[in-house]
Amino acid sequence: MPFWTFFGLQQGKATTPWPLSGERAGQEGVLGMPRFEPDACGSGCQDCAAVCPTGAITVEPAKSGNERLAVDYGRCIVCQLCVEACPGDAARSSFDWAFGVRDRADLILSDRVTPLPSVGAHPARHGFRRSLHIRHVDAGSCNGCESELQALNNPFYNLHRLGIFFTPSPRFADLLLVTGPVTYAMREPLRRTYEAMPEPRWVMAFGTCSVSGGVAGGGYACHTGLEGVLPVDLYLPGCPPNPAAIIETLLMFLDRAPARVKGGHFAG
Repeated sequence: MPFWTFFGLQQGKATTPWPLSGERAGQEGVLGMPRFEPDACGSGCQDCAAVCPTGAITVEPAKSGNERLAVDYGRCIVCQLCVEACPGDAARSSFDWAFGVRDRADLILSDRVTPLPSVGAHPARHGFRRSLHIRHVDAGSCNGCESELQALNNPFYNLHRLGIFFTPSPRFADLLLVTGPVTYAMREPLRRTYEAMPEPRWVMAFGTCSVSGGVAGGGYACHTGLEGVLPVDLYLPGCPPNPAAIIETLLMFLDRAPARVKGGHFAG
């Protein structure tokens, strides 16, 4: 008997029962998107905005005439520099690791918490709830996102058990998953891949680079993410998002899990 076969039999089943059993996702202690309390900002304080490398945090005039903190989680790379720089309690670390949304506007921090949409079967996605095929295209990624995507097929996450598969051909794909800030050289290959997919077809921006350009976006060789290149149906910021986050986001997209984020607010 080969050594690795014997080792596998000795170790037993390694796949997590999450999310089918409702148990924990195995992400305890994983830092996620920072949480912000704009009302806790000191007058004239711009420390967090000054250190943000992607412009995710800005200080803008409010209706009252005072300045107010504005946050775009679609530009956040989860570096935690804002938390370290904040002199008060306006920016705090959190474990909000699953930040996928269908609407780009839900990544913009709003003044008030709005109710999350209930889980419901979308007619166009009804036939794909138990079987979804994904075509991944690297559009200039640093390969951080690719490392997390590869982990989806390891024995722990075992994505196939959920009926979700990666396919090498766009002609068999339902969802185009794109990583990277979209370099100018990759715009045409992306367009051709999308056009080769059968209807209905969807696009997912995976990672902050794909959502908004990230650190490299807007440079001499890069676009600012997918928007304006292809129609985007699903956004998952992070640098990179972890495997559990993509599982959560895909199940949310397929109406098999509830949404967690609305107006930039996370409901665990």
